[in-house]
Order: sequence, then structure tokens, then C-alpha cells
Amino acid sequence: MLRYEYKYYVPNGKLALLRALMEPYVTLDKYADSCPEKHYTVRSIYFETPDFECYRTKMAGIKNRIKVRLRGYNIENPNNTVFMEIKRKFESPIKKDRAPLTFKGALEAIGGKNLDNYIEASEKFQDAKDAARKFLYNVHARNMKPVVTVIYEREPWLNRFEEPENNLRITFDKNLRSNPYPTLNELYEEKETTYTLEDNFILEIKFNKRFPVWMTPILKMLNLKRQSASKYCLCIDSHYPIINIDNRFDMLSRGRIFSNNA
Repeated sequence: MLRYEYKYYVPNGKLALLRALMEPYVTLDKYADSCPEKHYTVRSIYFETPDFECYRTKMAGIKNRIKVRLRGYNIENPNNTVFMEIKRKFESPIKKDRAPLTFKGALEAIGGKNLDNYIEASEKFQDAKDAARKFLYNVHARNMKPVVTVIYEREPWLNRFEEPENNLRITFDKNLRSNPYPTLNELYEEKETTYTLEDNFILEIKFNKRFPVWMTPILKMLNLKRQSASKYCLCIDSHYPIINIDNRFDMLSRGRIFSNNA
């Protein structure tokens, strides 16, 4: 299903007020609510072509573009569920192809073993299998390699009132940081970590059909303007010259899917 994502930079000092203003309309996602800090950690390894096509199409404002990533959460466990994802943008709406696997299974499938052995059984098994195939096709056919791990804490809020056709989800993405040129084995590691947006977090409002009308006066009160806010591009820029988009030989020489001792 196509979705819309509106993004805003918010000063950290406005976090408590924003949360209080939203409280009558939203409830905390149950997964985050079960965490002691009331948020969870998102970890995504992004893949790139040698020519940094994903970065360049985003920065050039190309309307139809994709991002390819392996996403996990919190801390490492071989049985953790991770997701092979392709995020596609068509003009304004977003479509995401997503396949759940265990962390160990994802590494083995990307390494060339039979995908059918690793896709988690569910009622959407075929959709997940198709998504995984698209992911693997992009990685191998386009010679894509891991370029950066993007990490942040996510505080997710859901509509307090039932509206399943709209599937409203509002997230506060905090403590944005990243590691350059990881291997997939390093999804849960933080080394050479660089922080960006230290004084701000990113507010994302995601919906299928209707922007929440009650959010408009809140945004106006806090003087928040909708902007482009690509965590991926921000993190790539924060690692210059370690990540140099103008030198395709850097990607060819540094980008590795697995560590040498994997």
C-alpha cells in the first residue's frame, strides 16, 4: 500500500511540549511501551551502487527512486528478526517491500544460500518472499555494497481512535548517529560512530489517506515546517571524506558485504 511521509526537524527542547500536545490524540506503540525507556533502537545498513545512485537521486530530487537496506532493532541476537527492505518513492507516496528473516538467516541468504529456507512463515509469506527476491536482485545485479549504518532511537505513536484505513503513525527519531562502511555482521555494532542533528530530532507523520487535522495547529504553535529530512543522506554527509560520493573506487575498495573472518 502507498503511504505518505511528512517530516519535520524539531529542537530537542520542544520534545516534552510536542508530546504533551499530542497526548489527547495518540497512544504509545505497545512495543515501545514495553521498553524501559519507552523507545527502541532502529539500526539500518544501507546499500549503495559504486556511483552512489541512491544518494544522488535523492539529492537531485528525482521523484521516482529507491533505497535498499537491512533493518534490525535493539541489540544483537542471532534469532532477532531483521528485515530486507526496499523503500520506493513515487512522486509523493512511499511503498515499502519488506521481508522478515532471522539475523542469521538474512546473512546466509544474502551470502547465497537458498532463500526459501529463511523466510519466516506468515500469512504474507509470498509477499515476503517476493520482497526478499527484489532485495537480493538489487544487491547483486547492481553490485550494491553496505555504505553506512544509520542508528537512532524511535518513539512511535499511534492514533488513539480506530482508523485502520489511514494507519496513522507518528514517530520521534532521536539521537541520529551512524557508522561508515559496515559489513552486515556489524549491524548491531557502534564503532567510528558519528552523531548528527545533536540539537534536533526528526518528527515523521505517516498515513495512507488523510493527514491528521488536529496536528496542523500543533505544528503551527511549535513553528515546525515540513522539510526534506533524509536520515540516510544526513549520515552520508557526516562521514565526508571517509565516505566520498565522488570517488566510486572508494566504494569498490571499501564496501564489503561480510567481514573477512565471517
